[in-house]
Amino acid sequence: MSYEFIRIEQTEHVSTVVLNRPENMNALNSGIMQEIEQVSRSFLDDEQTRVVVIRGEGRHFSAGADLKQPAAEQSMVMLRRSAALGGRMIRAITEINQVTIASIHGAALGGGACIPTACDFRIGSDDCFCGYPEVNLGINLQWHSLPLCVRLIGPARAKRMIMLGAREEAQTLLDWGFLDELVPRAELENATRAFAEKYAGQPPIAVQMIKQSINAVSGALDDAIMHMDSDQNILTAMTDDRAEGISAFFEKREPEFKGN
Repeated sequence: MSYEFIRIEQTEHVSTVVLNRPENMNALNSGIMQEIEQVSRSFLDDEQTRVVVIRGEGRHFSAGADLKQPAAEQSMVMLRRSAALGGRMIRAITEINQVTIASIHGAALGGGACIPTACDFRIGSDDCFCGYPEVNLGINLQWHSLPLCVRLIGPARAKRMIMLGAREEAQTLLDWGFLDELVPRAELENATRAFAEKYAGQPPIAVQMIKQSINAVSGALDDAIMHMDSDQNILTAMTDDRAEGISAFFEKREPEFKGN
């Protein structure tokens, strides 16, 4: 299958999904999210791949949701379905049978940070930084990604990271457990390959069953708790604070939130 916004690289038992919008910092528009969902589901029929790596082309992993994508006129019925696309994408990544590794360099922000948390492991370069700036735009973190962050770094650090919307640097991410390994930028590709080959050499049936069991145990309540996070996003998107957050972002100034 051909894709417009991603590229697939195959080497023996390792498949690499490359986010390929470098001119837009791999910002996540609806097109690339649909393709990530599709390729994630495609691995269900892929017997040869044992490890899936996700990385970004260009200077950054991903700057997050594409704020420049025009909003389509939709009924509330279709708006709710469209808002669920990000959650479907993240769920598709978490449900990949094979071992998944995010290889992170540069920025991984917002939805660009959600994708690595949906993977089994995260390797970062020393120039990487991650954050969830949604709150600074007057909206909540959605895409069923909040519990993924909580499991990695714990409740207090997740509250700090998500509620303040600040960028966290590579060493902090490693210390908190957000990253599994940290390497110099020049060594990221080789380190990711070595990490992937360890798991590619393991017995795939046993490894995949272990992964599925651990995910089921650790995320048993995720859907029950987060099933309406896209509805919450629709609600916050209708607030004055959301409009102020967007205006302040493009005008490069501090927002003045009033709780409206």
